[in-house]
Amino acid sequence: MARGTLRIYLGAAPGVGKTYAMLSEAHRRVERGTDCVVAFVEHHHRPRTEVMLHGLEQVPRREIEYRGGTFTEMDVDAVLRRAPAVALVDELAHTNVPGSRHAKRWQDVEELLAAGIDVISTVNIQHLESLGDVVESITGVRQRETVPDEVVRRADQIELVDMSPQALRRRMAHGNIYKPDKVDAALSNYFRPGNLTALRELALLWVADRVDAYLTKYRSEHRVSTIWGSRERIVVGLTGGPEGRTLIRRATRLAEKGAGGEVMAVYISRSDGLTGASPKELALQRTLVEDLGGTFHHVIGDDIPAALLDFARGANATQIVLGVSRRRSWQYVFGPGVGATVARESGPDLDVHLITHAEAGKGRGLPVTRGARLGRTRVISGWLTGVLGPLLLAWLLNNVGPDIGLANDMLLFLSLTVAAALLGGLVPALASAMVGSLLLNWFFTPPVHTLTIADPQNIVAIVVFVGVAVAVASVVDLAARRTQQAARLRAESEILSFLAGNVLRGETGLEELLERVRETFGMESVALLERTGENAPWTCPGSVGPRPAATPDDADVDVPVGDHMALSLRGRVLPAADRRVLAAFAAQAAVVVDRQRLKGEADRAEELAEGNRIRTALLAAVSHDLRTPLAGIKAAVTSLRSDDVEWSAEDQAELLEAIEEGADRLDQLVGNLLDMSRLQTGTVTPVLRETDLDEVVPMALGGVPEDSVELDIPETLPMVHVDRGLLERAVANVVENAVKHSPPGQKVFVSASVLGDRVEMRVVDRGPGVPDETKERIFEPFQRYGDSPRGVGVGLGLAVARGFIEALHGTVHAEDTPGGGLTMVLSVPMAPGRPGHSPTPVASRP
Repeated sequence: MARGTLRIYLGAAPGVGKTYAMLSEAHRRVERGTDCVVAFVEHHHRPRTEVMLHGLEQVPRREIEYRGGTFTEMDVDAVLRRAPAVALVDELAHTNVPGSRHAKRWQDVEELLAAGIDVISTVNIQHLESLGDVVESITGVRQRETVPDEVVRRADQIELVDMSPQALRRRMAHGNIYKPDKVDAALSNYFRPGNLTALRELALLWVADRVDAYLTKYRSEHRVSTIWGSRERIVVGLTGGPEGRTLIRRATRLAEKGAGGEVMAVYISRSDGLTGASPKELALQRTLVEDLGGTFHHVIGDDIPAALLDFARGANATQIVLGVSRRRSWQYVFGPGVGATVARESGPDLDVHLITHAEAGKGRGLPVTRGARLGRTRVISGWLTGVLGPLLLAWLLNNVGPDIGLANDMLLFLSLTVAAALLGGLVPALASAMVGSLLLNWFFTPPVHTLTIADPQNIVAIVVFVGVAVAVASVVDLAARRTQQAARLRAESEILSFLAGNVLRGETGLEELLERVRETFGMESVALLERTGENAPWTCPGSVGPRPAATPDDADVDVPVGDHMALSLRGRVLPAADRRVLAAFAAQAAVVVDRQRLKGEADRAEELAEGNRIRTALLAAVSHDLRTPLAGIKAAVTSLRSDDVEWSAEDQAELLEAIEEGADRLDQLVGNLLDMSRLQTGTVTPVLRETDLDEVVPMALGGVPEDSVELDIPETLPMVHVDRGLLERAVANVVENAVKHSPPGQKVFVSASVLGDRVEMRVVDRGPGVPDETKERIFEPFQRYGDSPRGVGVGLGLAVARGFIEALHGTVHAEDTPGGGLTMVLSVPMAPGRPGHSPTPVASRP
């Protein structure tokens, strides 16, 4: 049986019309004769959406009893028995009520697809699993109901349902999404213009990436080699020179001219050793392109133009940005250069921009190579010049040119020997000298066409020619060697300078350093291995690249660092000359690991210091704040035990009440101290259960006067997933703090509402408030704000409350109360699988 197809309507935010669009598609299919049923659609009492259900067959839902309530979920078995061609399943990220066949609705959809049923579903961008942290940072709400990105990516069709923030807020204000009593709270919380704009951008970018992936897959499957300019992608070719920053900025400006432009900077290094680029300059250029929104890529390739074009075509780029060559005019005798070659080979579908810069024509310098090796192209050119050049010159002198004398012939052959030395080094120059001397003897020294030399003067001339040719070739080759060695040492010094600067200052992490090793030496993977003893197994503190070596024996190159650490590289065997710099990298990698461990120890030491600070403050609290209620208790007891005074019944009751109040106060202070101690030692282990908020909050008000708090906790609130005892203690501390700072006669207002998949409590007081710069400090242990008198607490109430709420995976923060005062906002997670998730509050703040 063929697998069914999945079509998803992806919404940028709740209320944009996903369900309406899905139902509209269902009506179109029914009109065309398609067997289409509604497996599960939630209209949320929106009249226009509810009307769209008319005329569509609906599969009855399954009722599930759970914790005394009755909930409805999609009946998967009923849909399978009905076996329609198309099933509509709303809210793909929904969590099913316990007792259902699957925990998540997308798993129900997978079963329908496996049965050959086509499914049309809906999901909001904030429910994608990979975007949870991003959405939370934007909206302040953590989405508990999520769907794996891969489930959505596998969909056969994804259609974005979009709406501008202004239009969506108008729909909200007109009551088309939520009931009128919820509109104001929704518009001022989740549906703020900034939130909606950011969510809309997330949705557009996610769908654009999905379209791009589909296009890449299609081009690969159909072997499309031509570039489709559906989106401006600009590849910047970097040489590691200072002109790279100019090229990156120019490419960014080009990308900004087109919608959705993308910049990809690529550096191509040869595979024969250390790169010729400055590591410091490459690091600066990498940072620059990433700051401008582009990406940096490192590619290994001996044929630079071919590697650059292959990268551009593989990335479906539309433009290449290169800098004008830094070579001097005479250096063009060695070839047309990368820019000209890329422009010639790019074809009609790839534009090449040559950008002028301040370094143009100033000379590139000799490439950094291993030892005296000049590179394959120059060696071949040297051999051709040294061997074929004399043959061609001999033919020209014999058949075309006039007789210019033996001395001039020798000078011409000597010039070819010098050219061979410049191009290919000593060996091609020696071969040129030998071939030239034989040709001079055969064709130009009497008697000709024999190896005999009749005139002794000619013998001397030939010997001098050979000697001068060998001497000149040796000097030229030695100069080339020294120049190349100097260039290599310069590159090594720049690398060592990079290590001494960035690494020792702590600006580079271990993985960044290993990635630098991999790029510098053109290796496949790099791993740092260590063990605790000679016979202990190797462990890997860090690695980069595919298939890193698990032991030094598995690596192509390994450099020991001390007795129990080694830097292992895979890809190829490095020459001995490269191991000197590699040893420096290995030593610095060990330094980075040691620094990370020292930092961890420093953090632990800081925790111990913080513990000592808290203990010192605790002693201060015990010496003063705890003694205050003890002093009151002691005074009252002493008075009652006194035989000198006859106390009336009213006086005795008052003294006993003072004793009781002091004992209660002392119990509260000791309780906060013990709670803070538990938080500091990490021994708070919450037992999370489903709890009704309207049962917890009233119990937390036992420590405040009866008429000091006004509650607005709707009974319709969903259950929360918390530890009841911890939540009660946290709420009690926050409410007591609010009551303590409220003016006489002003009640503290406590309300609760639903925001996404969380329940939010607000504790509002009309006291003096707290400045913005102090709002976070009031949650620190042993902190009092303003002129709070000694003896009323040790400054732990809010610290304990935040610690307990965070242990419940919630948050607590302070806001200004409109009109004056402070509002404490406590947010805790809703119980999983609860129906009726809505991003709007159920009750608004006063």
